[in-house]
Amino acid sequence: MKSITFKSDFILMFVAVIWGLAFVAQRIGMDHIGPFTFNGLRFVLGCLSLLPVVLLTRNKTSGKKNDGLIKAGTISGIFLFFGISFQQVGLVYTTAGKAGFITGLYVVIVPILNLFLKQDKTTLGTWIGAIMATIGMFFLSVTKDLTMNFGDLLVLCSAVCFAFHLIIIGRISNRFNTAQLSLVQCMICAALSLLVAAVFETFILADILSVSIPLLYGGVLSVGVAYSLQIYGQKNSPASHAAIIFSLESVVAAIGGWIILNEILSGSAIFGCGLMLAGMLTSQLYSRKNLIP
Repeated sequence: MKSITFKSDFILMFVAVIWGLAFVAQRIGMDHIGPFTFNGLRFVLGCLSLLPVVLLTRNKTSGKKNDGLIKAGTISGIFLFFGISFQQVGLVYTTAGKAGFITGLYVVIVPILNLFLKQDKTTLGTWIGAIMATIGMFFLSVTKDLTMNFGDLLVLCSAVCFAFHLIIIGRISNRFNTAQLSLVQCMICAALSLLVAAVFETFILADILSVSIPLLYGGVLSVGVAYSLQIYGQKNSPASHAAIIFSLESVVAAIGGWIILNEILSGSAIFGCGLMLAGMLTSQLYSRKNLIP
């Protein structure tokens, strides 16, 4: 059982690295095309990358019941759509590093939501972690006139949506085939994103081609590979356990933004990032310690 858990942890860690670097790809994409166009196209690419996997595993899962697959995939896809939409639009107004750390707040939000959903007991460590993360976000995002950057606020909304998505995946991942569930939620996300893009944005082929590399990374790796691995990894890892591993995503995003995009955080912002990360880890490590018999 420990080897299975270790394997799941390693898979989720790999997912966190992919998603962390995806902030850089998403930020580059915003210099050329609209956020919903970018998301719609990258989720289409994600769906295309998943199709061979679905076809190859079709015979292995033909005897299994898929009752509720479309409904489950639609629900998770809707929450995923809102999460990536708030995040992508937010990246127009903020940096990849800041977006990564604010998104990482879902590590603290997950156990708090579980409390209201009556799924897990919330420990003192969760509340301490939440307070530390909130103070850290103040130093990271709140300006001198005590206002929060619009982009940071949007990314905070995405963190709440991602927290719900993480909980939903934790509840349904064992009921369905990984590739099929991932394909359904990606199709829903792609369809909703392209629908909004068709209404509010303009498709220019030259601009789309100029961000082909970020689109391929965001579509094939961040969507097709990472979201499938998330579902597979969470089969043997509870949502609260997965959340602490995903906190690595924020660190990778900050490092990637610094190295690739030359983003520089102020001293107070770096302090805020450190406090947020400490709060995320406190929330999860303290909770796990108390769960050991």
